Amino acid sequence: MRGLVQRVESASVTFRPAGSDGTWEEAGSIGAGLLVLVGVTHDDTEADAVKLADKVWHLRVMDDDDGVMNRSVADTTREVLVVSQFTLYGDTSAGRRPSWIAAARPEQAEPLVERVVARLRELGATVATGRFRTEMRVSLVNDGPVTVLVEVPSRA
Repeated sequence: MRGLVQRVESASVTFRPAGSDGTWEEAGSIGAGLLVLVGVTHDDTEADAVKLADKVWHLRVMDDDDGVMNRSVADTTREVLVVSQFTLYGDTSAGRRPSWIAAARPEQAEPLVERVVARLRELGATVATGRFRTEMRVSLVNDGPVTVLVEVPSRA
């Protein structure tokens, strides 16, 4: 399981509902906090989802009073926007078109992304989310910029 974590001043995600007239609707938004794009692969488990959420919650990428990244989102804003992102498992090692073979199917990935969200909420986060199986647009103001890839290997 992978999480691409970006420290943001603000972030939001909109989606276009199936069968709509093309109108975009807001799914969620946050102020200062973390935007986490989550990718799931075939052998990821619920334990991986919990571990990823715990790592994100305690990841020390937020500034302290001296401007040093010594704090976590748990210590600061407590705001997190989680968006499913199967393309984090795109393989570009051959050719020019990425292969998506390593990405889990939506029916496997969705419950695991939901478990990441649930665990963050259990820890005390205010969590906004995208919408599974829809076209989405993510807007953000990257703070820093700070972007970190967090990878949680499966135990399988």
